[in-house]
Amino acid sequence: MSANEAEQFERIVLPHLDAAYNLSRWLAGNDHDAEDIAQEACVRAFRFIGGHRGGDARAWLLAIVRNTAFSWLKKNRPAMVVSIDDDALAEIEDQNVAAHSAFSADKKVLRAALESLPLEFREAIVLRELEGLSYKEIAEVAEVPVGTVMSRLARARRQLQNHFARKEGEK
Repeated sequence: MSANEAEQFERIVLPHLDAAYNLSRWLAGNDHDAEDIAQEACVRAFRFIGGHRGGDARAWLLAIVRNTAFSWLKKNRPAMVVSIDDDALAEIEDQNVAAHSAFSADKKVLRAALESLPLEFREAIVLRELEGLSYKEIAEVAEVPVGTVMSRLARARRQLQNHFARKEGEK
């Protein structure tokens, strides 16, 4: 690796290590596996830094993290990776109501609710609400159309809303 590539890696990847770990943590479900995934993703980013063609460095790195996480999960926990039929979505509900319910909840309840979501839904929520990516950026990271991102976010928010409604009913 040249000095220029090492400088590129430092400039492009290092500022986004927290986001990489955060996504890894939510996809893997625990700190130990997240560390392995984030480290492997950084090794891949280091190896392929010459392939970065500009644009959003965080989205580029998070796409590598996502792909690394899904590969790792398929190998180590294949039952966890379930494909979701996004065409089955009939309508997108009012996102403001779901978002308000989700973020006014207790952190422990919120963590449990997020961890109960299917992987693709959890990924979309983490990238949007915790990492602040736009729908377009999420679509790039997840390699899906923007409509699919909207669908996944709507369904995730709906499941979170239902989770919180059930918890409220248990009180």
